[in-house]
Amino acid sequence: MSEKPHEIQLHITGMTCASCAAHVEKALNQIDGIDASVNYATERATVSSLDELDESQLIQAVIQTGYSAESLQALPHNQQPQKQQQQEQQQPQQQQLTSPRNRLLACSVLTVPVVAMAMIPALQVANWQWWSLVLATPVVFWGAYPFHRATWMNLRHGKATMDTLISIGTLSAYFWSLYELLANQAGMTGMDGMTGMAGMPEVYFEVATAVTVFLLAGRYFEARAKQRSGAALRALADLGARDVAVLRNGEELRIPIEELQVGEQFVVRPGEKLSTDGIVVEGRSAIDMSLLTGESIPVEVGPGDSVTGATLNAGGRLIVEATSVGSDTALAQISKLVEQAQSGKAPVQRLADRVAGVFVPVVLLIAVLTLAYWLLTGAGAETAFSAAVAVLIIACPCALGLATPTALLVGTGRGAQLGILIKGPEILESTRQIDTIVLDKTGTITSAKMVLLQVVAADSTDSDQVLRLIGALEAASEHPVGRAITSAALDKTGALLEVTEFWSEQGKGVTGQVDGHQVFAGTQRLMTENAIEVTAELNAAQSEAELLGRTAVLAAWGGVVRAVLVVGDTPRPSSSEAISRLQELGLVPVLLTGDNATAAQTVADQVGITQVISRVLPEQKFEKIKELQAQGKVVAMVGDGVNDAAALAQADLGIAMGSGTDVAIAASDLTLVRSDLNAVADALQLSRRTLRTIKVNLFWAFGYNVAAIPLAAAGLLDPMIAGAAMVLSSVFVLSNSLRLRRFTPAI
Repeated sequence: MSEKPHEIQLHITGMTCASCAAHVEKALNQIDGIDASVNYATERATVSSLDELDESQLIQAVIQTGYSAESLQALPHNQQPQKQQQQEQQQPQQQQLTSPRNRLLACSVLTVPVVAMAMIPALQVANWQWWSLVLATPVVFWGAYPFHRATWMNLRHGKATMDTLISIGTLSAYFWSLYELLANQAGMTGMDGMTGMAGMPEVYFEVATAVTVFLLAGRYFEARAKQRSGAALRALADLGARDVAVLRNGEELRIPIEELQVGEQFVVRPGEKLSTDGIVVEGRSAIDMSLLTGESIPVEVGPGDSVTGATLNAGGRLIVEATSVGSDTALAQISKLVEQAQSGKAPVQRLADRVAGVFVPVVLLIAVLTLAYWLLTGAGAETAFSAAVAVLIIACPCALGLATPTALLVGTGRGAQLGILIKGPEILESTRQIDTIVLDKTGTITSAKMVLLQVVAADSTDSDQVLRLIGALEAASEHPVGRAITSAALDKTGALLEVTEFWSEQGKGVTGQVDGHQVFAGTQRLMTENAIEVTAELNAAQSEAELLGRTAVLAAWGGVVRAVLVVGDTPRPSSSEAISRLQELGLVPVLLTGDNATAAQTVADQVGITQVISRVLPEQKFEKIKELQAQGKVVAMVGDGVNDAAALAQADLGIAMGSGTDVAIAASDLTLVRSDLNAVADALQLSRRTLRTIKVNLFWAFGYNVAAIPLAAAGLLDPMIAGAAMVLSSVFVLSNSLRLRRFTPAI
């Protein structure tokens, strides 16, 4: 038997992009015997080894890369969820956005007049250049501080990123402008920035400030996307119970959940969540598993049956013996699967990050060579520095700061109008390659709402009379099946009859006096105990319903079973049309469900799906997605339950129905606000269009750099023209993104 590896989690701070996570991961994996994975979204490094782990060595390795780390000290299993909750409470997520938002707003207010005075002669009041200096200084040094700090840290460790180019470009524009103000004639009163004579000095404060604001906007939107990446794990933690009614020395005590031990017995009353996994010792009830499994039909449990924590007791009082607590529970295991899937999903690098390793050093080299060339040719320091600064400014990625955020904002805004929420640009990359779409059954294809589907009455029995009597009887019950029957009876017959001598037995059914009849509604067992026989015809109807995964309720009075009432959920009206649209988009739909094969195939036939995977446990859904990916398929997953969360995170594209659980929504990449499966096809079309827009924006953002850098190096493009080129490229990027407002799904 293989030895279980030791594992430690580190909290990493100071990372500004996915490439930072890659640097940290590489540094940790260079230690002998270490297998490390760094999750940029959660800012955690998971380190495992067959040998004992030295925390100080791991932390030191992270520090040497230029980042900070601290150990997340392991607690006993039953205390880990509580610690996580405390950490989340201590550091509210919304607070993490406050600083970048305030920095962006403040810099925007200061930048607008700087750009306006530089570009509009009518606004160039006396000594406007000096006013630009005053307004630009806090933007360049305080506003752009994150870029300067990242540049310094990376340079200390021999690395250059886009932060490096941004920092050098903005500082060069600022200090060159300051030089022109102090040493030359740029600070002369009445100097016109737009109409000055050829060869006259210019200031470029608007370039430095505009670049800073554009890039701060990009970082802010990135921070928003990053904040949501850990929401799945927080939603999972919120599902669990906070306290438990434990039985100790014959007394019932209410204690915090982290104090519960394996082997102890606890009480679960009707309407309460089960505190943890266990085995029923006493009592019978119906357990609503929908939060965990996504299936709407309650499960009847009794002594000896296993139950799962976080599920809802919809019926009677239960006494349960705890079999697992804390991180050993099914809920905790699903949470771990979600985190593993998120960590293992390779983050899509933006084009700017992918080429930075080559682009940035080349630009810096070109700027240095330009400076050297003009100095060696005797052109003078002013000409040499002007050409070098022009290279840096023209290469500074102003349009790149707009390329992704503007397309994403317009695309997501249009998506919201269509009932589609796109969480971030990193998930769009996979939409072009998706060839297989996996759909959960309950709550996705079906409505997940239990309804009365059929009344199979004996030959001598009127179905309306069945509904009047059984509907009235079930009105006194709180069972979900009973509520479905009562709702159908109200719609069909109107006001309900009065019920007396009502009696209910968990796991069997209900009985009572209705309209002078002793009426029974429930299982075969209830009928047998009351010596009521079931005819072969009705017994066959019951078996057929149960084979299809539906609930069959036997109805009897006068000592005779009169009817079988079939309860279940049905496909959404739009599901069949939606499946056809997905197939037209070139996708192969696959139904993935925990139901039996017959029930699953019935639903699949109704909506036009040919591939069905049935009888799948929650943890197996995750594995089924991995199996499809191992076959070379690019998989999209559509689901709505907690059991779908890990599969949604593992899929190349996770799509959650907005009517589903918060966990499923948080773990997904796309969320469908409207409960219409047609929105899946709309989402894929919009995602692909948004991705195409981003790529076009990035192409032109880099394209003008590549074309203009040689001109700048040759001294044919002064910094002012370079600044204008940057503005024009930004205008193109913005206008191209705004085209997404006219997006209309093709039906």
